[in-house]
Amino acid sequence: MKEITYTITDPNGIHARPAGLLVKTLKTFESKVTVFKGDKNADMKKLLALMGMGIKQNDTITVHVEGADEDACAAELEKALKENF
Repeated sequence: MKEITYTITDPNGIHARPAGLLVKTLKTFESKVTVFKGDKNADMKKLLALMGMGIKQNDTITVHVEGADEDACAAELEKALKENF
């Protein structure tokens, strides 16, 4: 299992358009991707679940990536977070 901790820098937090692109990218991987914020968690491959987390600027999230292609998935996820959020 890979664990990524990231603080959101985008003034809009995790919002619809880039979140949709992120979900689309993650769905190309077999690994399970779960995002955690406080006591909430969601499947990061489901847009409505991700948007329902209400992740805003300066929130710190933790993401667990687990599966056969977790290394590649985690690398792509980190890249997408840094570029979009």
